[in-house]
Amino acid sequence: MTDAGRRNVRDLRRANRSRLLRELYFRGPLSRQDLISATGLSSASVSNVAADLIEAGVVVEAGAVESDGGRPRILLRVDTARFQVIGIDVGETRIRVERFDLGLAEQASADLPVDGARPDPRQVVEGIAVGLAELAADAHPVLGAGIGVPGIVRQDPTAVVHGQTVGWDGVPLEDLLRAHTDLPLFIDNGAATMGQAELWFGSGAGTGSAVFLLLGSGAGASLIADGASVTSAGEWGHTTVQIGGRRCRCGARGCLEAYVGAESVIARYLESEGAARIDPAEEERALGRILELAERDPSAAGQAARDVLGETALLLGVGIANLVNLLTPRRVIIGGWAGLALAPLLPRIREAAREHALRLPFSQVSIELGALGPDAVARGAATLPVAAFLASGGQRPALPAPGRVAG
Repeated sequence: MTDAGRRNVRDLRRANRSRLLRELYFRGPLSRQDLISATGLSSASVSNVAADLIEAGVVVEAGAVESDGGRPRILLRVDTARFQVIGIDVGETRIRVERFDLGLAEQASADLPVDGARPDPRQVVEGIAVGLAELAADAHPVLGAGIGVPGIVRQDPTAVVHGQTVGWDGVPLEDLLRAHTDLPLFIDNGAATMGQAELWFGSGAGTGSAVFLLLGSGAGASLIADGASVTSAGEWGHTTVQIGGRRCRCGARGCLEAYVGAESVIARYLESEGAARIDPAEEERALGRILELAERDPSAAGQAARDVLGETALLLGVGIANLVNLLTPRRVIIGGWAGLALAPLLPRIREAAREHALRLPFSQVSIELGALGPDAVARGAATLPVAAFLASGGQRPALPAPGRVAG
């Protein structure tokens, strides 16, 4: 057989393993007969592929079910305890590192602080390295680490991050991390990783068209169309909602992020007449205090909070209406720690979106909160090595060749 012929047979076998493994991962446990129906593969192919995966320790038997008039059918499932993965959320106030089993059940976690609104890339790299060393030690075999970051990620040929709002201009993050780890690395925009988590396990499950909004210090978005994988939706937070408006962290004026990101919500409140004193450096606590004042305080401080949150809901609804008109998604899912904290504003956000969107696309969309909590970015980052593992048919990824390390 020629090399091309051997490659074709090997590629076909890997593709069959991947199809069967994905069915077991997302819908298992299943019997071999179930897998024949789900994948369209022949009985012989399913038997051979299942035997390969069992021998590799990736798939195990999971009991039996009665069949009509025949022998009980043996169920198969993915052995989620066999391997582990790491997911990392590089936020603007902290780095969250989590270790999961293959089924994305959390096993351990660590939080590392980040200094300043424009963190030095080397400090971030050192923080990630500390977290990896702590969580990967003495663990089951680790398939890789996924990392969600702010900004645009380009493969050039390794992952380079362009995060204008945090002062990252072409940071070769993957190469910098190669000085600290040999683990396979998968780096993507944080909104995209959050969207992947919600698509697999949360509010995006079962839909073929959704937009995922990540609200933290800033604002980002990702999307899924026609059931394809989640991708970044560009820089939605830097679409203009007010000509000549507030100065955004990116340097432009009137960006949506300058009104709906937590940093901007807090700043606008503190600029309001009658605002109570709060510490803007502790963003999560500060935003919570503003929400509390808006709900309970009849004084000028409470009115200032209500005014700022009212404007936030209006402009967030306008930003969502723009996405609805442009992309006609079936769902818009709001996540991130700040997005979830703003849950009390959801009725006003929906109403503002309704007022500014076309009737037909708005009638076909639901606007919901994410289901996975504020750690969805890290969980979504962990789906990246899992997705690679499933695509390979259960093969552990090879370690990459050493990349360049900035001096």
